This record gives sequence, structure tokens and C-alpha cells, in this order.
Amino acid sequence: MKKALLLVCILSISVITTACINNLAVQELNNKAAVFMEKGNYAEAIERLKSSIDLDDTLFESHYNLAIAYTKNGEYANAVNSYRNAIKLKPDFADAYYSLAVAEEDIITDIFAGHIEADESGNVTPVKKEENEEAAQAKFTPSETSKAYADKLTDDAILNYETYLEKNPEAQDKSEVESRINDLKKHTVPAEKTAE
Repeated sequence: MKKALLLVCILSISVITTACINNLAVQELNNKAAVFMEKGNYAEAIERLKSSIDLDDTLFESHYNLAIAYTKNGEYANAVNSYRNAIKLKPDFADAYYSLAVAEEDIITDIFAGHIEADESGNVTPVKKEENEEAAQAKFTPSETSKAYADKLTDDAILNYETYLEKNPEAQDKSEVESRINDLKKHTVPAEKTAE
């Protein structure tokens, strides 16, 4: 009986110690990611945050910061997935819905600018440089699959902007967000987005 109790105590201590080590490692990785973000080195920040999530995937902040790093790095499809993961962990955080909608709009813009294509599953791939140059010379028309994906993203972005406003009724940018919703409902991309 004493041996069994001793074994249970040893196992409990090792589990607690491992959890503490993981928390310290996660904190250190997140701190390093923050430093890389401040320096504009988003690729390194992304790697640190992915490692942090590998150690503990239950922290909202890690997923949200990863989404921001992806957004800053122009990896909008990855940003969308990370924002969705963050929202699963903290569904009442209004800014996550806003940021998700912006990333979805960025994907829509890239599709219609001829920078990316989408397949049936919504996976996006960059358009080859030669194809993109041809698109610049002629009026570019995305594939039907890409258009369908853009339509889905448009509906998602509208819903996410509306959710942002529901969760943040006193939002200072309420009129701007309502304008974006109206633009999306008309299936138009705001002018400042197309200029980028």
C-alpha cells in the first residue's frame, strides 16, 4: 500500500513539474515572439507562437497573437484559421471577430486581384508569377471555384463584423464597420483595399 501511494505521489509530482516547465516554456516562447513582432520579424514570431501552441494549445493569447503575426506577414488563410481557433477559446472577445473579418476581406481582395486561387476545399495557393503578370495585362477573372470561395468568405466576414458589433455595441468604429458590412453585402471591395 505504501509503495502504491509513493508511486502515485511520484507520478503526481512529475505531472505537476512537467506542467510548470511547459508553462514557463510557453511564456518564454510568447515573450520571444513579442520581441520578434516588435522588430517586424513576423516569420520568427510565427515559429515561436506555433511552438508555444504545440506545448499548450489552450491559451487564447497564443492563438490570437499567431493570427496577428500571420496577418502582418500577409498569410491571410493561416490568419483566418488562427483567429477561428482563438474564438473557440474565448468566444466573447469582440476584437477577434473584427480581425477575422478583416483577414477574410484580405483573402477576397487577393482572389480578385489575381494573387491567389482557391480550390473546392477553400485551400488557397499563390498564383504563379507569369499568370499574375498576364492578369495585370488583361482584366483578371478568378475561377468559378475561387469566386464561390470568395462568396463564402464574404458571408463569413459580414457575420463576423456583425458579431463584433453585437459583442462591442459601444465600438468607436461602429459606422466604419457598418459601412464595410454594406460594401460586402453589395459584393464590393472597399477602394482602399483594392489600392494595396
